Amino acid sequence: MSYWSTTPPRRAHILVIDDNIEELQLLLGVLREAGHRISLAFDALEGYRRATALQPDLVLLDVRMGATDGFATCRLLKADRATVRIPVIFVTSSTSVEERLRGLREGAVDYILKPFEPAEVLARVAVHLALAGCRQQARACIEQAESALENARGEPADNADLVLARAVERLVRADLANVPALPALAASVGTHEKRLSRVFREQTGRTVFEFAREVRLAEAQRLLAGSALSVEEVALAVGFSGAANFSTAFRERFGSTPTAFRQASADRTAPPSVPSA
Repeated sequence: MSYWSTTPPRRAHILVIDDNIEELQLLLGVLREAGHRISLAFDALEGYRRATALQPDLVLLDVRMGATDGFATCRLLKADRATVRIPVIFVTSSTSVEERLRGLREGAVDYILKPFEPAEVLARVAVHLALAGCRQQARACIEQAESALENARGEPADNADLVLARAVERLVRADLANVPALPALAASVGTHEKRLSRVFREQTGRTVFEFAREVRLAEAQRLLAGSALSVEEVALAVGFSGAANFSTAFRERFGSTPTAFRQASADRTAPPSVPSA
């Protein structure tokens, strides 16, 4: 028997998250005929909560849903250790390449376009279920060791606030040059500004602004030491408005100017000179 097969070895549990289930009747029928068990959620945050509770094998997630879109749900799923490894396939009627790339950057594994082609849907679902099964088998020993280490350290279990903080960290790191303002960040993870500020400080000991600044400066160090970008180009790449503001922040944080840091890094990595004979 071949080791690889696109046919799942057991009936899979698939969570479908969509606020217009009428449009998905064909898809639901195709999946049920293939033997899959289906659970439904009708808005983005309910979908996240159901995913954490039900632990489905795969999530089919609509992009456009009311106040909180599918991207926010995907962020939360990928920030939660309980759901991070569940494959997420976005379902959309949009043919926008930009939207599909955004979904993949948020952690989705694939897209299914409306109107559906039943054979393609079943093939995509089967492939990602099979891939997830292979990864799960390989991860078993690693997860057991990680769990034992966390228990020994006494680390707390995941909770909703920790998931929210991790989702925001992921969102900030995704595009340092264009970190959204706090209200937009809060909306992107399905909450409001006041709660996000409180939760993030409780979970990380820093404000969102302080975290973003620290990550930007750390990335700037990496770029200064390992790239040929100018100081101004590094400043813009990590989200500072100009070289002057960047240099001031860098010096306050690290005690040297960006130019001096780059020179010191170059001196450390330069090969030793060979004395002349």
